[in-house]
Amino acid sequence: MTFTIHGIARTRTSRVLWMAEELGVPYAHVKTAPGEGGTRAPAFRALSPMGRVPVLEMDGLVLSESLAINLHLAKAVETPLGPRTKAEDGLMTMWTLFAATELEPNAHEVLVHTLNRPEPERDPAAREAALAALARPLAALETALVAGGGHLVGGRFTVADLNVASILFYLREAPGALDATPAVAALWDAAQARPAYGAMMRLREEG
Repeated sequence: MTFTIHGIARTRTSRVLWMAEELGVPYAHVKTAPGEGGTRAPAFRALSPMGRVPVLEMDGLVLSESLAINLHLAKAVETPLGPRTKAEDGLMTMWTLFAATELEPNAHEVLVHTLNRPEPERDPAAREAALAALARPLAALETALVAGGGHLVGGRFTVADLNVASILFYLREAPGALDATPAVAALWDAAQARPAYGAMMRLREEG
């Protein structure tokens, strides 16, 4: 089984590349950058009317939305990261939506005012407000990880952990962001130690 990932590693495509590296199966990576000649090209718009990366092509199926792609890959390719039961499937979906709705908006705001914008354009107050807003969802995540022995589903590293960790990635340059949630910090540390994460980071460095 092979599939194609469109996008570049310095975008949300990194999440899908990480998942692909976890799977250990052949895949094609079409480096598609935002802008002219990339996401605005007619051929790409035929795949993604919104003109956004990543996009997955697999067995005639075209999917966008990085976290949804990861959920699909976890089930389409036999892997311990995928669900073993319908209950696990539901939990993996729940935690993925939690990551997208409860963590990502404010985690991205932290990233913007910590790393993405030039220093003169960063707003420390906005950063602190976003960190404060993350306290409640991070506490909920902490409770679940403690109950699950360090994992969200099935007592093992799954796509749920990966998708959540891919959002925690936004907090990587925010010292102290996870100090109040040691189990969340441990998940993030364990995620970074995975070989597939390292492979994804090398792709980011290549551009």
